[in-house]
Amino acid sequence: MTPLNIGLVGLGTVGRGVADILGRGAADIERRAGRPLRVHAALVRDAGRATAWRDERGHRFEILTDADALLDDPDIDIVCELAGGEEPALGWTRRALAGGKHVVTANKALIATHGESLFALAQEHGVSLRFEAAIAGGIPIVKALSEGLAGNRIEWLAGIINGTGNYILSEMTSHGREFADALGDAQALGYAEADPTFDVEGIDAAHKLAILASIAFGAPLEFDGVMTEGISAIERADVAFAAELGYRIKHLGVARRRAEGLELRVHPTLVPAGRLLASVDGVMNAVVVHGDAVGSTLYYGAGAGSGPTGSSVVADLIDIARGSELVPRSPISAPAADNAPLGALAPDDFRSPFYLRLEADDRPGVMAAVAGIFGASDISIEAILQKEPTAAGDGPLTVPIILLTREVRERILREAVVAIEALQAVRTPVVTIRVETLG
Repeated sequence: MTPLNIGLVGLGTVGRGVADILGRGAADIERRAGRPLRVHAALVRDAGRATAWRDERGHRFEILTDADALLDDPDIDIVCELAGGEEPALGWTRRALAGGKHVVTANKALIATHGESLFALAQEHGVSLRFEAAIAGGIPIVKALSEGLAGNRIEWLAGIINGTGNYILSEMTSHGREFADALGDAQALGYAEADPTFDVEGIDAAHKLAILASIAFGAPLEFDGVMTEGISAIERADVAFAAELGYRIKHLGVARRRAEGLELRVHPTLVPAGRLLASVDGVMNAVVVHGDAVGSTLYYGAGAGSGPTGSSVVADLIDIARGSELVPRSPISAPAADNAPLGALAPDDFRSPFYLRLEADDRPGVMAAVAGIFGASDISIEAILQKEPTAAGDGPLTVPIILLTREVRERILREAVVAIEALQAVRTPVVTIRVETLG
């Protein structure tokens, strides 16, 4: 059988993982794919740093430093874009598709921001663009949504889809660490970059959520429509108070279908401690998907790394070898019920329960004033936790007050918070964190 030749763009962590999997599992992969899959060449920045590689059958591939040599090679059938970033990855991907080559990518930013035009280009030239590895590493969430759950109307999904942020919050929860200390540890272990902004401020998760929402709801790819909030402002006190109320704080990506549109949001979230998602710790990822027929299903596994991400890349390569058309040419797996794609709602229209923490003078009437503001805004209180008063220097005694609300529209909650902060007895800005019961 004629081998399917693969050109790797990038031979870093993921590229080496793909080469290793294809090498050591060549016989099984050939059986599953129906033909051999072989790395024909790999594009690297520095050929001197790329060591020779040989699979279990003695096959070796060529190391290139010239992108033209790989992209114009007529013997290469599939280009695996594993370099990351926007450029030159975007230009290379467009050239490969226009040249009649299939593309498999692990680049979530590329799909989230340029996916629509790239899928159109792939369709025009009769080739596939696949991206399982772009979301949640080794978890086959794209195939689960587009294939396994294809008979369902997806109502909502929520996921821990960034391992760095999850590691930091896990350390704060399990060991009582401050955010800065946990971040420094994550950087020392290689989980976080020197500049961790993409991870801790939610940008990485927002890219992934935009793609998941497009598959789940038949919506346009709307990265700009994802409300994004990071975890850098989370304090150890809030982690402790959440635990006392029976919750754990997780950095979630949430996509929820509403009658008027889609809520697309990435933010710190209180999750009931009894939910499986609350128990996902360290750098692991997990996604819960709720369909009308199947109910809630959970997908859990390693969200990054050479083997897990390489596993998803190879799965896409095998699908192309089989000629599978199960994954559509674009992430949009089905139109909305009225045949018009749902759009992203503005954050003011989101609805969820909230956790609030405020520091107020320890004197009569404060709780009555806060309750009065909530009552006037028609916000129901689910629980109240009042701690022991403390003194700051020569100032008055103050007391931390923690409240949980029932579901409320975000605009109404924000207006109530402004009114609470205007009270003379309230000493600090009100901390607000959303709550998801995942029910």
